[in-house]
Amino acid sequence: MLKIVLASNNKHKLSEFQGCFAQKGIEAEIIPLSATGFCGDIPEDAETFEGNAYIKAKTISDYTGAIVIADDSGLCVDALNGAPGVYSARYAEGGGDKANTEKLLAELKEVPDLPKTARFVCVICAVKPNGETMYVRGESEGEIVNTPAGENGFGYDPVFYCPKYKKTFAQLTDEEKNSVSHRGIATEKLADRMGFFADSKS
Repeated sequence: MLKIVLASNNKHKLSEFQGCFAQKGIEAEIIPLSATGFCGDIPEDAETFEGNAYIKAKTISDYTGAIVIADDSGLCVDALNGAPGVYSARYAEGGGDKANTEKLLAELKEVPDLPKTARFVCVICAVKPNGETMYVRGESEGEIVNTPAGENGFGYDPVFYCPKYKKTFAQLTDEEKNSVSHRGIATEKLADRMGFFADSKS
């Protein structure tokens, strides 16, 4: 079975990747970063999703000698000129999901006449031990609602409204979310390019 290291300890991301691969019928063991013994910090100081995803994947591939996938994801809100973007996870300077969401909603109150259209973006970078690199990108369109709703998901999910299901991401089942989420779309593209890993050894 193909073994792939996920350069993250985020249990939500691990679950989403595992679910997406399972739905596509791909037999692959996804190993969390915690199982590799890596304890260092990885600076995510690039100005693009692609750049940050590459930094994480290449760092862990060099450390483990394994096939590694890493994603960088974020929320881009049109009324805020694409913010929080690559700074989504640290928008409130380390305050966590609730603080990030509260800051987002507060800033949108300052521009009440602008549409609250937004999109989640996910870029996955895959790096093989020989240095070969591949990128896939997924985007999910929606809009920001004023009142958080739902108990599932994480991050900005409670305020991101999905037009297809007429619910926030935090109100969707895992199967529903995987079918429309930015990570689900990117993972599906990754799954369609599994030939990239064909000659890899792990």
